Amino acid sequence: MEERHAWLEELVSIIRDRVLVDDRIGIVVGGGAPAREGISLARPIIDNEDRLDRIGIAATRLNATIVREALADAGVMVSGTIAHSINEATMLFDERPVVVMGGTRPGHTTDAVAIRLAIASEAERCIICTNVDRVYDSDPRINPQAKSYDELTHEKLQKIVGPAEHTQAGPSGVVDPMGVADATVANLTLCILDGREHSQIKSAIEGDSFNGTIVQSEEEE
Repeated sequence: MEERHAWLEELVSIIRDRVLVDDRIGIVVGGGAPAREGISLARPIIDNEDRLDRIGIAATRLNATIVREALADAGVMVSGTIAHSINEATMLFDERPVVVMGGTRPGHTTDAVAIRLAIASEAERCIICTNVDRVYDSDPRINPQAKSYDELTHEKLQKIVGPAEHTQAGPSGVVDPMGVADATVANLTLCILDGREHSQIKSAIEGDSFNGTIVQSEEEE
């Protein structure tokens, strides 16, 4: 618990500093363990992926509320509500420089929501915080020989994560395939990194080099 407190405090500090230099930041919070546990509990009695997705979405909004309240308590100019749609989130940017949200609707992971929010708000980049240090061609926790990538094109990343479709509530890979497809069409730069490392989050937000995987089009590389 103490580690999570420290992580949240440091995140708040990073966001507060960026607001002072007039950055606009959208934060999309995932469901994590509460979402997986809730879905696992309900799956034996609920045979409908949309209903299970709604359980996960509720968990993301709870987590988003924690982040929003922590930012507000630190004096950060953050949205007064948790946005429930991309359209709502973009409108909230007219009022505050920081907007926090969780999931939106069944079939859309928070990865995809983050990418779509970045596209809709014309962000310079979208930072995907994961629990691995970069993109691998297979799960490094299972395959010690997995190959890692510092740079990828959108097309190569799509081949790694698979086709753009949503099949089941709960499980997640390094990046949502549907989100990757959206980023490809919009030519949106993705920064994929270990979200437990604050220094990497800070560097990616500031546009500096970071330890992770940067995903761009062929032309930008």
